[in-house]
Amino acid sequence: EFMRACWDIEEVQAKGIQHLASFVKEKSAFPCLLGCTEVITLAMKTHIDSLALQVEGCTLLLEILSQALEQGVMMALDESVASCLLHTVRKHSENEEFLSMLCTLLMMASASEVAAENLREAGIIPDLLSILRRFLHNAEMCFSCCAVLWSLAVSENNADQAVLESAVPVTSAVLQEHLQNGVVAESACSALWALALQGCLTDSDYEPTAALLLDALRMNPERAVLVRNGCLALASLVRLSETAALAILLDPKGSGVELIQEEYHLHLDEPGVAEALCLLVNEMVQYDEVMLDMRSQKMEKLLSEIKLQFPFS
Repeated sequence: EFMRACWDIEEVQAKGIQHLASFVKEKSAFPCLLGCTEVITLAMKTHIDSLALQVEGCTLLLEILSQALEQGVMMALDESVASCLLHTVRKHSENEEFLSMLCTLLMMASASEVAAENLREAGIIPDLLSILRRFLHNAEMCFSCCAVLWSLAVSENNADQAVLESAVPVTSAVLQEHLQNGVVAESACSALWALALQGCLTDSDYEPTAALLLDALRMNPERAVLVRNGCLALASLVRLSETAALAILLDPKGSGVELIQEEYHLHLDEPGVAEALCLLVNEMVQYDEVMLDMRSQKMEKLLSEIKLQFPFS
């Protein structure tokens, strides 16, 4: 109440945020802190030029969101909070260290469908793409932004087709830059999967994107989630075009079909991986020429193995 009453006095807001932060470790205070997000973001929005206050506010929001996720509480940040966070992103778009923290906050917030929708409606996608272009070298930021992109792109009521289409080359650039960083590559593969599902790729994207996803699988074979999402992304591409299916078969770095078989044997106990592989194979056999090639590479044998391994799935 004191912070609301003195909303225009920066020192009051700073002290208020610091005082609220002192309760973070007290479990009994958590339900009360959940109701403080609006007053914290109002302080940040009102005193947008104060970097110190932005950092303290952002740190506190991160703490509250972290605790909420740990306790299985889904925090749906409302439109005013989403708008405020976007305002902060734009004002401090050159400050890499602070922006990295802010992107982590956005990633955690976007786990809620309501919050993701509010961020999307606030128009955050172009800002995320701008951050990725400017800080392509920053693995932590790339991971967070791709995770937010995935959350926004999987939304069913997407009216941002043109904006999402512009995300394809940027997300591909992230994957290319961080192929050997499993965490970032996993996040980028997930974003590409969501973009492919939304039909955001053009004819010229199918072949290079398929090759890039195969590279991600080769570089990170042990990461089950990456393998699953990479295969789902490939399946979405193959559904759209035979070009993608042929790119998997004829990849100059080695047969994509052999790679699929190797990945399955690496993740024998992962039903999610097996399911994604089956979905990819199912899309590929829709094309006669591709099916003949897969048959020659003994894909039927692998499918029989999967059927035996998961008889009740």
